[in-house]
Amino acid sequence: MSKTAQPPQSQSRQPGHEQEMQPRPASAMANYRAAGRLAGMVAVVSGGDSGIGQAVAVGFAKEGADVAITYLDEHEDAGETADLIKAEGRRVLIIPGDVGNPDFCREVARQVAKEFSRIDILVNNAAEQHVTKRLEDLSDAQLERTFRTNVFGQFFLTRAILPYMREGGSIVNTTSVTAYQGSPGLVDYASTKGAILAFTRSLARQLMPRGIRVNGVAPGPIWTPLIPSSFDVEETARHGESAPMQRAGQPDEVAPCYIFLASRDASYMTGQVMHPNGGTIING
Repeated sequence: MSKTAQPPQSQSRQPGHEQEMQPRPASAMANYRAAGRLAGMVAVVSGGDSGIGQAVAVGFAKEGADVAITYLDEHEDAGETADLIKAEGRRVLIIPGDVGNPDFCREVARQVAKEFSRIDILVNNAAEQHVTKRLEDLSDAQLERTFRTNVFGQFFLTRAILPYMREGGSIVNTTSVTAYQGSPGLVDYASTKGAILAFTRSLARQLMPRGIRVNGVAPGPIWTPLIPSSFDVEETARHGESAPMQRAGQPDEVAPCYIFLASRDASYMTGQVMHPNGGTIING
């Protein structure tokens, strides 16, 4: 197969925008067959405007959940996600803001509880990454910003939502294959994903007596707006070729992991991580 997995492209700022990508990611769960696994539940998905977050939010709606999504400022992508959720006959709440701000996370919890009267599922998915080839060139500001969004954001949002989550609730955190393999050009990002792995395992033990499960998903190379907004034209074109399947995955291929972990089908799983990564063997 061709080593050029996608047409060469890049975007000038993060967060990236799905409308500008060629081809568009498959994130509308068009071929997904639902079975009512989340009927009557309420889910919160951070970074739910596009990519994996959009696929998860739409998949949850297909399974019967009402969904609230948070996003930074990608209003067009978020509106598209909202339309897809409404098309499934479910209610949706879209809340723009920065998960790295604890006040915003408290406001998210307040709005969702007011709108839906309950919160059953939390997906901590919002993240950012910035390529830096040499550690000496990693600025204090970038280091702090990456950890604030990727790690602090998960702590802040989980802490805010837990008072509204009852026994039987489920939390699913997005980590990454880079937490296990490392990434020489994304040292700070990979480090945040390792922290999320420890957060997932530790919180699972803490919340077990309360009947709340905590698991994670560690995607490999997935075709999302984060890719053209992070890498240069050549790297974006090659994204996914290093996976054993020699291609990037689609958000639709990752979302079923979140649906399973959020549902009662995964009632005997907590502190675990699933690995939709195109065939890379992970021991851990």
